[in-house]
This record gives sequence, C-alpha cells and structure tokens, in this order.
Amino acid sequence: MLRRLLAARLGSRDDAEDALQDLWLKLDHVQAPIAQPAAFLYRMAANHATDRRIAASRRVARDGAWLAVQPPPAAVADPEGAIAAADDRRALERAIAAMPERMATALRMFRLEEQPQRAVAEHLGISVSGVEKLLARAYRKIHDSLSEPDASGETKGGSNDG
Repeated sequence: MLRRLLAARLGSRDDAEDALQDLWLKLDHVQAPIAQPAAFLYRMAANHATDRRIAASRRVARDGAWLAVQPPPAAVADPEGAIAAADDRRALERAIAAMPERMATALRMFRLEEQPQRAVAEHLGISVSGVEKLLARAYRKIHDSLSEPDASGETKGGSNDG
C-alpha cells in the first residue's frame, strides 16, 4: 500500500521503491512509541514524497541555471587542441622567419593585418599580380615547411596525416 501511495505521488515505480527504502531507514531510527502506526506510516510516506518532489524541482532549477551560464562547448578550452595549436603556431612562425623579407611582409600584411592585396602591392612597390605570386610562394613554403618530418618522425604541423 505504501509503495502504491509513493508511486502515485512520485509518478514512478522506481522512485517509489527508492523512497520506500529511505522510509525503512528512517523508521529504523524512530525510538518513541507510536499510537497509530498505520497513520504514522502514511503521513511519513506522504511527507517523504513531497520532500522528494521539492528536492527534484530544486535540482532541475539549479541544473538549468547552471547550464544557462555555461559557455557553449565550442568555447571551452580543449587542452590537447591548445597544445597542438601552439605547436602549429610556432612551426608557422619559424616558416615565416625563414622566408625572404618581401615575401614575409606580403604574407603578414595580407593574412595577419588583413590588408587588401592592392595595399600590399603599393607598400612593396610591386603589382597586384606580383603580390599574388609572392603569396603563392609563401603558402608553398609554409606547406613544405610544415610537411617536413622533425626528429621524432612527426610533421612539424602536428600530424603526420599528410
């Protein structure tokens, strides 16, 4: 009878079983004599069901509030990805440092400073076509540099996938 009462109040037979176990543990600690045991058990079960429903609604509200203030998964730092990105960045910086000055300048202005190719051409005193050729050679040098295996056999760009 108590299990049916708890199932009706809690909406789940499994929750009712758990609550009944909790009630048994609480009853084990009751020391005083009880004048009306059946009424006492039903009142205790009803109160326990109410307490569990309140706790569940608070848990849902708390978890919902917690999730609402969490950054999206894409914004959470990935330690392994951060290490790989730092390695890639260092390899890229080495590749740019090994380039001729005009090529490195063109690449920095176009990719890092986001200058249009026309502005890069004016700065370097060459044609836009010349900037395109410099950039193409710069990309090739970066690709070749990152594709070279290091001492451990790994490519400098972090993966040996090719």
